[in-house]
Amino acid sequence: IEVICGHSPLLDMIFYPDLKLIQSINAHPSNCICIKFDPTGKYFATGSADALVSLWDVEELVCVRCFSRLDWPVRTLSFSHDGKMLASASEDHFIDIAEVETGEKLWEIQCESPTFTVAWHPKRPLLAYACDDKEGKYDSNREAGTVKLFGLPSDS
Repeated sequence: IEVICGHSPLLDMIFYPDLKLIQSINAHPSNCICIKFDPTGKYFATGSADALVSLWDVEELVCVRCFSRLDWPVRTLSFSHDGKMLASASEDHFIDIAEVETGEKLWEIQCESPTFTVAWHPKRPLLAYACDDKEGKYDSNREAGTVKLFGLPSDS
């Protein structure tokens, strides 16, 4: 993982072409596939081909926690709107939702196929995700998958 910024770590990261490499951090023994910053600006997370999710402190640039519940390369990450939950997914047939501060597993959303994208709602604890479910129990002739939601309130 490479940390890129200019003169001021927060402001110059936005302005192109003034960005320059100031530091490289060895984060994983294999390729990093995805990276996300939490909405509070305290952490960023990386997902890698080694099936690990690493949580990094933005100020100290140190890994504070690893999540190792996935078996396949991590394809997608998303922090909840308040930065308290982190969703990660891969070719495993589930989505892992962890508490950021403790690393504890909060939920495991079962899926019938690999998940390649997850995204939390910007203001609510609602997760949208898309799986590679074009083949199988659904109409195998269609060319598109489906978007699913987790976290809707029940009507009971």
